[in-house]
Amino acid sequence: MTTATLPTQPSFLKKQLFRGVTISTVLIVAITLFAFGLHMLNIQSIGNANEYYTAAVKSMLQSWSNFFFVAAEPGGSVTVDKPPLGLWIEALFAYFLGVSGFSVSLPNILAGVFGIPLLYGMVKKYMGELAGLVAAFVMAITPVFVATNRNNTMDGLLVFFLLAAAWAFIQATEKGQLRWLLLGAFIVGMGFNIKMMQAFLPLPAFYALYFFGSRQGWGRKIFNLGLASVLLLVVSLAWAVAVDLVPADQRPFIGSTHDNSVMELIIGHNGISRLGSMGGPGSGPQNGGPQAGSNPNPGLQPQSGNRQGPPAEALAACVNSTQGADCSFTQPGHTVQGICIIPPNSSALACAPQGMIPLGQQPIQQMMSGGPGRGGGTQFSQETGEPGIFRFFSSPLSKQMSWLLPFALISVLLALFPVSSRGRFQLPLETGAHKALLLWGGWLLTCVVFFSAVSGIFHAYYAIMLAPALGAMVGIGFASLWNWRSAGKWSGVVLVLSAALTIGYQLFASAQYGELAGWMAGIGVLFGLGLLLMFFRPRAAYVTLLAAMLVMPLYWTGMTVATNGNQKLPTAYAGVNQQQGRFAPVGQPAGQNPPESNVNQDLLAYLLANTQDVKYLVAVPSSQQGSGFVIETGRPVLYMGGFSGGDQVVDAQDLSALVAQGDLRYVYYGENGNGEITSWLRSACSVVPEFSRTSTGNGNSAGQSRNGPQGPKNEPTTLYQCK
Repeated sequence: MTTATLPTQPSFLKKQLFRGVTISTVLIVAITLFAFGLHMLNIQSIGNANEYYTAAVKSMLQSWSNFFFVAAEPGGSVTVDKPPLGLWIEALFAYFLGVSGFSVSLPNILAGVFGIPLLYGMVKKYMGELAGLVAAFVMAITPVFVATNRNNTMDGLLVFFLLAAAWAFIQATEKGQLRWLLLGAFIVGMGFNIKMMQAFLPLPAFYALYFFGSRQGWGRKIFNLGLASVLLLVVSLAWAVAVDLVPADQRPFIGSTHDNSVMELIIGHNGISRLGSMGGPGSGPQNGGPQAGSNPNPGLQPQSGNRQGPPAEALAACVNSTQGADCSFTQPGHTVQGICIIPPNSSALACAPQGMIPLGQQPIQQMMSGGPGRGGGTQFSQETGEPGIFRFFSSPLSKQMSWLLPFALISVLLALFPVSSRGRFQLPLETGAHKALLLWGGWLLTCVVFFSAVSGIFHAYYAIMLAPALGAMVGIGFASLWNWRSAGKWSGVVLVLSAALTIGYQLFASAQYGELAGWMAGIGVLFGLGLLLMFFRPRAAYVTLLAAMLVMPLYWTGMTVATNGNQKLPTAYAGVNQQQGRFAPVGQPAGQNPPESNVNQDLLAYLLANTQDVKYLVAVPSSQQGSGFVIETGRPVLYMGGFSGGDQVVDAQDLSALVAQGDLRYVYYGENGNGEITSWLRSACSVVPEFSRTSTGNGNSAGQSRNGPQGPKNEPTTLYQCK
């Protein structure tokens, strides 16, 4: 595509300040620097970030075996439930900077920042500087984009790889050279080795761009896409096949699987389980979840038999409160924050940790608004709501990236009728707008439809997948209206109506989180000013109306980074109604832990003093209790049940053998755990009285469980000494 065929552009953007540097160049540099500042603001609040992955990085740096297999703890008992590439990159940064929440999140921060000029260049190619600048700025101020990049969940790295793949597919489309198509497939395959099948979401848009946009013959394009698909599968599955070829007794257990294979991890936990409630490790006893007899959340169980009711602290935290109110209480070594609910078989309110609220027990006002628990069956509905066409437009998911989604969806229609096409479609596609629509509109609609429909494992931060396409379509739509104006069409009316709809939705969405405030009247003033200028200074009116639409996402992103939100599962600012965090302490160095330790220090000191001659510091039910120990000590900590307690990593016989070999001395276990292990502990080990029925103090290392009930957490737990 040549510059001559680009849509009409504001002339000042092309003005050269000095040789080779235009105003648009300066603006994209400014947007990139602004994005970097947003990502770094209040960075100390991330603490250890997602401790499950931070502990894994610390483990990976201790041996090449741990590094290759992405061992979750230094002893190599079990792997992380993700492929290796993202964690390899984080480990590389941690090798030079030391292991901390900041160092392992830095690759994602840099990926997010560098992705902004990359998006600008791709949108500019088809729609010009104006569209590219708007697209870059919108992505930079999308709350979930910034929140997720400021974490080590690796989704930020995945998005950058997919942006790079989109660039390669554009090159393949425009130049008609197979090497670019193969490069795009190779990069998507690398993305698969960051988050598995999540990397394939924009693939239909990539293939469609090449197939309908390239000038090569149809037969040649089909053949080339076949070759690219073969390469994609080879790259995607290379690590999985290599690991599965290693005998099981010579490598760690593959986390979140039944049959201890990476292929099952791909198809099950990271595949089918994402689509619906179809089981998988951790989803329940019948599906390989917490082992029979385990109690994923003892503080909220009926008080019968040996199950424990809500702790006294949890009950006290909700005295004089109403259902759904924020609450917190302190247990030894840590603070629990959550929401007041009425536990099963109880008439009193108790403070339930976020994400641990039983289905059907979510606050009534959230159910009414389409939030958690409506219908009582969808996993993680406290994060993402119920499946349906309004999922992205209602609480709790709307705060992540939906502030400009109405305008982006309208832009899909606007891009169908670019000025240069005169309403005609040609194959192969001729106009840049149609190619941009196929790529970015296809990416956006695929993700919107997919995430609106799934009822399986879906965390709110997955919405970062929509951020590039959202920004691109907003930029494309605004540039299309600008071009319509120059052609004498009724673009001003369309822009006013689109802006009114978008701003109206923004106010509706902010009201869902209790965030309506007097200053928001300024958005209305901007909108009114834009409407008035439409009669006198149309160009100024367009810019003013765009600014009015950008105020709310900019505010929400600012609040996202200014408040200390969920360090485990990245998320946008939750608003007055739901905000659990607090402003982070001022002056705390980046990358250091928050003042309150996540580990029971007395227990840790005892274990360190008494395990110098054994391999494992301690055996714990899952990573939920053990990741903090790994981060603080770097010692092997046996995760008996993997991530959430549902993996069959070891059984009682294995524990007995480890004790006999002198590799294990202490087991920290709850009384409602696996019956076989509990029986063995009671018969073969002795209780350490000072750490009987205590808490590790360890929070949920990877957030609130990915696939159903977790292993015991905040449960009265006993330290056993085994000889």
